[in-house]
Formats: sequence, structure tokens, C-alpha cells
Amino acid sequence: MHSFRLANLRPLSRAQAGFSLMEIIIVVVLIGAIATFAFSRILGGADRAKVHLAQAQVDTLAGKIEQYQQDVGSLPPDLEALVKAPAGSTGWLGPYAKEAELKDPWGHPYVYTVPGSSGPYDLLSYGRDGKPGGDSYDADIRHQ
Repeated sequence: MHSFRLANLRPLSRAQAGFSLMEIIIVVVLIGAIATFAFSRILGGADRAKVHLAQAQVDTLAGKIEQYQQDVGSLPPDLEALVKAPAGSTGWLGPYAKEAELKDPWGHPYVYTVPGSSGPYDLLSYGRDGKPGGDSYDADIRHQ
């Protein structure tokens, strides 16, 4: 058996000692700052993508409204008429859209009014907040 002697223990040199508490705290703070920056960029990109998707969906839905109008001879009374034939409609060859296509990327229903304020109809998404007006990601997205 080996005998353990306290006299053989030497204090560790600075190179062998490891990290101090202050060094660990600095590293954790830096990692947190980098993660926060990356997370905000990723989320910002997601909202930007939803705005572009909503604009594309509004334009696609407008095309479906126009197809309905060509087949039936009038504009749909509401967006549901693109999914299910309204009572008494003639010439309806739908469905022109799926139920899920009637909501914007944030889950809000698209706003459709006949007659429109500057044309035969208005079609828009109220943006991320689901309220009229707003700016940036909350701005209204209209069919032009």
C-alpha cells in the first residue's frame, strides 16, 4: 500500500488552476448576448417572410375571386362562396379555394368587402396585429 503524504501535495500553478468565477460569468454573458442577437434576427426574418407570404396569398386569392366572377357572373358575396357554393348560384364551378386559404399567415381571416373603397372589391390582411392600420409588420396588406 502506498502511504499518502501531505508533504507531497503542491499548490497548483496558475496554468493548472482552471477558470475563475469572473471569467465564467463573462463567457456566459457573451454567449447570452450572441444568442439574443441571433434569436431576434431569426424572429425578425420570420415576420418578414409572413408579410411576403401574405402579399402573395392576397394576390392569389384575388385571382380566385376573379375566376369565381367569370364563372358566376358576379363577385362572391363573401370569401366563403369560394369554398362552398352559395344558395341559388348558377355557374359555380368551385371550390375555388380551401378553407385554410381564407386566413392570413397570422391566422386572421382576410378582409373582403364588396363594393370596395377604390374598386369593385377590397381584399386585405390587417397584418401581424390583426387590426386596421399600423406600420411595419402590423401594416395592412392590400390587393393592388
